[in-house]
Amino acid sequence: MSIQELFRSFNKLNVLIIGDVMIDAYMWGNVNRISPEAPVPIVAVNKRENRLGGAANVALNIQAMGANPILCSVIGDDDAAKLFHSLLKDQKLSSKGIINSKKRITTVKTRVISNNHQMIRVDEEIETAINEKDVEALLSQIKKLIISEKIDVIIFEDYDKGCITEDVIKKIIALAKQKNIPTVVDPKKKNFLAYQGVSLFKPNLKELKEGLKIEFDHTKIKELDKIVDAFIRKQNITTALITLSEKGVYTHSAKTKALVPAHIRDITDVSGAGDTVVSVAALCLALKLSPVTTATLANLAGGLVCEKVGVVPIDKKQLLEEAVRLKL
Repeated sequence: MSIQELFRSFNKLNVLIIGDVMIDAYMWGNVNRISPEAPVPIVAVNKRENRLGGAANVALNIQAMGANPILCSVIGDDDAAKLFHSLLKDQKLSSKGIINSKKRITTVKTRVISNNHQMIRVDEEIETAINEKDVEALLSQIKKLIISEKIDVIIFEDYDKGCITEDVIKKIIALAKQKNIPTVVDPKKKNFLAYQGVSLFKPNLKELKEGLKIEFDHTKIKELDKIVDAFIRKQNITTALITLSEKGVYTHSAKTKALVPAHIRDITDVSGAGDTVVSVAALCLALKLSPVTTATLANLAGGLVCEKVGVVPIDKKQLLEEAVRLKL
């Protein structure tokens, strides 16, 4: 299959994304004076913007690659929830997998920015796990979507905000295996060891060390080999894909061990790069591409979004042009 055919094949895929969604809110302004009430700057706000964040940013990346994302999450039943649904509609994303709960608030992260510097970030969120009733509602909706939508791959996008519980993980992985659907995980600390039996596990280096509560010298490839090999055997994981920032990505499966180096880039902002990497890796997995090809394309995509300011989805045309240029 040529790279052009591969990119056209992405358009046929349905991707189920389960995880913590949020609104990334921005307030831009100027600072001209210090408050008389406390020794803090006064930001005169002249622009506001609300963007989809968390697992919803993965949905935007999947959509940008031409595939069909179906987002499943639990949010509040508040004004921010109405705004979240409105943002989904603006982006032409389906809200059929979104559960509104009276027991939650919708996560909003507000950044106040002046002269290209973030002055403060204000987080409104509940980090405790969703209750039993919400777990049942989420599982019921996910099962319906798996039956009705012909899902090609499932992504768990875990931000430790309580939407993904061990019960959700176990039941969805079991159902996916039954239906022969590959599963991909972008993990955080709380549920790190709960994702047993998944197809692709994608932590970054910091998450791997925190999740395993272990320190090691990742620059020694044999040490990395040994730790990842023991981990995927114990967890019954098919492939691990570890992002190593400027060092590139490391992929490890029963038959493959490879370090894919990063391309030299003018790094502007690393925000959202992990969302792009997991999105492209999931699409490659759905098309049964090799671990090295998957790692190479995902690594390339992650690098490209780092050249842009803020959290932005991948540009499919730019990624294709770069892949062709590098003869992937």
